[in-house]
Amino acid sequence: MCILFIALHQHPQYPLIIAANRDEFHQRPTQAMHWWPDNQLLAGKDLAAGGTWMAIAKTGQFAALTNFRKLPIDNSREYQSRGDLVLSAHEVTSNELSAYLTASSNKYQGFNLLWGDIWRNNAWRNKAGLTCFDSVNQTLTHKQSGFFSLCNGAFDDIWPKMAKGEQALEHYVNTHSDIRHEELQALLTDKQTAPDNLLPNTGLPYDWEKQLSAIFIQGEEYGTRSSCIYTLSHAGVAQVSEFTYQASSDISNHATFQWQV
Repeated sequence: MCILFIALHQHPQYPLIIAANRDEFHQRPTQAMHWWPDNQLLAGKDLAAGGTWMAIAKTGQFAALTNFRKLPIDNSREYQSRGDLVLSAHEVTSNELSAYLTASSNKYQGFNLLWGDIWRNNAWRNKAGLTCFDSVNQTLTHKQSGFFSLCNGAFDDIWPKMAKGEQALEHYVNTHSDIRHEELQALLTDKQTAPDNLLPNTGLPYDWEKQLSAIFIQGEEYGTRSSCIYTLSHAGVAQVSEFTYQASSDISNHATFQWQV
């Protein structure tokens, strides 16, 4: 993923609400979200490297990854695929994953990995949270509740599009008794770029920094490829909607998955 907006224990019916966009080069081959047969994960697939950017288990357990936008990159090294980390998050315990990331994150280019399981053993009743590991700053952060966002920088960064989307999600959640995925998807299609004086400084040229400052990115070579909405209700109903886009930003496919965790 490239930006996620999260409401954790903020709605009377839904302890977890996630709205996220994946941005990527249009030419990079991708398979839409589907149930992976080997490990029963709902995830899209990066056909170039074999991993994924977001995966949800039958149990409701969730993991997602954002690449860290920080230049320059040491291209003289060979790195492992960051998309494999999302799969690993579903294969080991949270403590084991934290230990591995702390010891081995230098094998990968910079990333944030967010994961959690708020349903298992009625964990939501105790307001179980989500954990984020920032490989660049080597920080492990646990979020117990609240509204927050994650993008391509440090976990505590607040870029303009992060603040804007987070505020939009908070307003929506606080004013709607029922959560509709199509309405959350509309929040993710905001194409307005940030003012020049508020652009983050990540080492990219101005034109790229400007283009990437929108929640929904439009570009001939690079842009928002898909949006994903994930909600988990207090009744244990998981629902996932994926909207995929053409390079023109038109919706090319819409798929919905729903199951009892």
